[in-house]
Amino acid sequence: MRYAQGGGLTDERRAFREKLRLEAAERFVQGDGNAVIAHELRVSVRSVQRWRKAWSQGGPGPLASTGPASSPLLSDELFTVLEQELAKGPVAHGWPDQTWTLSRIKTLTGRRFHKSYTVQGVAALLKRHGWSCQVPARRALERDEAAAAGWVKETWPQVEGPWRRSAPGSSSRTRPASR
Repeated sequence: MRYAQGGGLTDERRAFREKLRLEAAERFVQGDGNAVIAHELRVSVRSVQRWRKAWSQGGPGPLASTGPASSPLLSDELFTVLEQELAKGPVAHGWPDQTWTLSRIKTLTGRRFHKSYTVQGVAALLKRHGWSCQVPARRALERDEAAAAGWVKETWPQVEGPWRRSAPGSSSRTRPASR
């Protein structure tokens, strides 16, 4: 699985991939061909070719995992601080309304932590920590729920009109049978 939870391979998947590469190294010693190894390990021939080249230049050492490709820019401790900043609201940070957007959070992380994220990176960061996108329901403060419910029950059926019953030949896609 690629980019698990927004970044790189999981530790289990990385260990599994390393095990495959080291198993391929044992097969190189036995003299097996690339296509045979690829078929039995269920990987691409091109991967086996890359592994064989690395193995021939440095033995099994270059086939070992070097750990995650990158570490997250914000540690869990810094993300906790970011959550506290987000809880203060956008107005506390100088924006005119109470809506957090990804670009605003990107700007906040740049200002507060001096870390540069892309908008997609901010989305992945939030998703990785259990946040989700939410679109606020736009409702007027003056909205009267009881009046709106009454309108839906009483006025809307009159505006909508009665439902037509389907009868033979009533569909617009069929023609009446010729006699």
